[in-house]
Amino acid sequence: MEKFIDLISRRVSHAFEEAGLDGRLGKVTVSNRPDLCEYQCNGAMPAAKAAHRPPLELAQAVAERLQGEAMFSRVEAVKPGFLNLVVQEDALRDYVAQMAQAPAFGVEGESAPKTIVLDYGGPNVAKPLHVGHLRSAIIGESLKRIDRFFGNRVIGDIHMGDWGLQMGLIIEEVRERHPELPYFDENYTGEYPAEAPFTISELEEIYPTASAKSKVDEDFARRAHDATYKLQTGERGYRAMWEHIMRISKEDLRKNYDNLDVHFDVWLGESDAQKDIPPMLEAMKARGIVTESEGALVVDVQEPTDTKEVPPCILVKSDGATLYATTDLATLVQRMRDYQPDKVLYLTDKRQALHFEQVFRAARKGGLVPDQAELQHVGFGTMNGKDGKPFKTREGGVMRLERLIGEITDYVRQKITENQVVDEGEVDQTARRIAMAALKYGDLSNQPTKDYIFDLERFAAFEGNTGPYILYTIVRIKSILAKYGAGVEPKALQRAETKEAKDLMLTLTRLGESLEAAYHDNAPNAICAYIYELAGAANKFYHETRILTETDAAKKAGYVALMDLTRRVLEQCIDLLGFSAPERM
Repeated sequence: MEKFIDLISRRVSHAFEEAGLDGRLGKVTVSNRPDLCEYQCNGAMPAAKAAHRPPLELAQAVAERLQGEAMFSRVEAVKPGFLNLVVQEDALRDYVAQMAQAPAFGVEGESAPKTIVLDYGGPNVAKPLHVGHLRSAIIGESLKRIDRFFGNRVIGDIHMGDWGLQMGLIIEEVRERHPELPYFDENYTGEYPAEAPFTISELEEIYPTASAKSKVDEDFARRAHDATYKLQTGERGYRAMWEHIMRISKEDLRKNYDNLDVHFDVWLGESDAQKDIPPMLEAMKARGIVTESEGALVVDVQEPTDTKEVPPCILVKSDGATLYATTDLATLVQRMRDYQPDKVLYLTDKRQALHFEQVFRAARKGGLVPDQAELQHVGFGTMNGKDGKPFKTREGGVMRLERLIGEITDYVRQKITENQVVDEGEVDQTARRIAMAALKYGDLSNQPTKDYIFDLERFAAFEGNTGPYILYTIVRIKSILAKYGAGVEPKALQRAETKEAKDLMLTLTRLGESLEAAYHDNAPNAICAYIYELAGAANKFYHETRILTETDAAKKAGYVALMDLTRRVLEQCIDLLGFSAPERM
C-alpha cells in the first residue's frame, strides 16, 4: 500500500510536470507550520533557479493544476514560493479505512526478504547479568522484531563469552577449594557426577574471587592459564567441569532474559567457533594476507583512503593464543556456512567500533564472506546515572540487572496499589508490564548511539514521553471499546469532521514512514517518537469528542472504529519495541 505522503507527492509531482517543471521537485513533506497547512512543497524554489523565473510564479502555476484535485481541499501558493496543502477529508478517511483492513496496516515489507544474523546479548557465562547488558538486550530484541516485521528471516544469536581465561580461573579456583573432586584426578576413568559441584550463586562468587586472586598471585594466575590450555585441548575432567558451568549459567541467563521478554534463536558461544579457527587460519595464510609481526600473526587492514591509522587485526598472539578477533572471524565462517546470511548485524557498545572495523576488513580480505554479504556494527552508548557516569548501585558497585528490574517493578507496584484501580490478583502482572514499558521505552526512545541518563521516577511517570503514558493511552482506548460492547467495523470510519479527528487520522497515515525509518536506520527511537505523537493525538480526540454519548449511531461507530485502529497500531508498535499493555492500570 503506497504511503499517504508518497501518494500526495505523486499528485504534486505530476502537477509540476504539467507546468513544464521537473517532477522530482514535487516532493511533499509534513508542514512545519501546522497552523497554516498540513503538508508543504518547497520545489518551486530550486525550480526557479533553473527556469530563471520567480518562485512564487512557478508555485502558482503548479497550484492552478491542482485545483479541483480530489486529494486536496485547499492548495495555495504563498511567498516566497511555498505550496501549502490541506487534504480532503474523504480522501483521508478512505486511506485510513484501507489501513484498517490491510495486512500490516498497509506497510509494505521487503520485496526480496533477506536472511539476517543478529548478534546481540553477548554475556559472559558464570557471571550475573548487570546493567551493562541491558542496552544490547533491549535494542537487539527490538531490531530483531522490526526486521521480522518487514518479512526478513532473522536469526538472533546470543554469542556468549564461554571460552578463554575466565574458564580457567573458575576451574582453578574450584580445584583449590575441592581438590578431591574427580575432575582433577588424571587417572579417573568413571562417569563424572551429573550434578555440578556448585550452584549459580556460588559460581557467581567464584569468578570474581579467582579474578582478583590472579592479579596478586602469580602462581595462581599461571595455574589458571594452564587450566585454560587443558580445557581448550580437551582435558576430559576440565571439559566435564566446563559443561557444568555452561548448563547452570545458561539456565540462569534464560531466566533473566525471559524476565526482560528477550529471546534468542541460537545459544552459541565463542566455544562453538573454535573448530573453525585452524582451517580458517590456513585459508587466510594461503591467500597471502597473513604476516608475522613480533611473533604474532596479523592481517594488515589499513586502507590507502584511511585518514587515521587502523591497527592490524591480530589473529594469533606470540604465545600462540587466539583473541576475540580470531573467534569473531571463525564465527563468521560458521554463520556463512550454516545460514548463508545476506547481512550480519552486531550490536555492542560503540567503543568496540574499531574492533569490528578490523574484523570486517580482515573477513573481506580473507574471503570469509561473499562480496554481497553486508557486515554492520551498531554501536550504542552507555546508560548513566544522574551524575552522568555509568549507572551503579547506591553502594557504588555495578548493579545486577535482576536488581534493577526488581527496583523499577517495586516502584510501579507501589504506585498502582496506591491508585487502587487494579484487582489484587492482577497487581504483580500489571506492575511487571508497566515496569518493562518504563525500562524499555526509557532506553529505546533515545538514539542508540547516544548515552542517556536513567531516571526511574521520570521513566515510570504516567504522563509525558514515557512507556507508561503509551500504555495508559492503550488501556483508556480498551476501556472505551469494552463499554461500546458491539463489534468494531473498520468500514464504519467517518469523515474527519473535527480538527482532532483529522489530526488523529493524519498521524495514523504516518505509520509506514516511521516504521521504515526505524528499519532502515536501525533506530527504534523512530517508533517511540511516532507513538508518542499518536498517543497525544488520540488523547486530544478522546477529550474533545463525545464518543460513547454520541446519539448518531453511525458517527459513534465511526469514532469507535478510529479508536480501535489507533489501539491496534499502538499495540503493534509496542510489540516491535518489546513490551505489551495490561488490561487496566
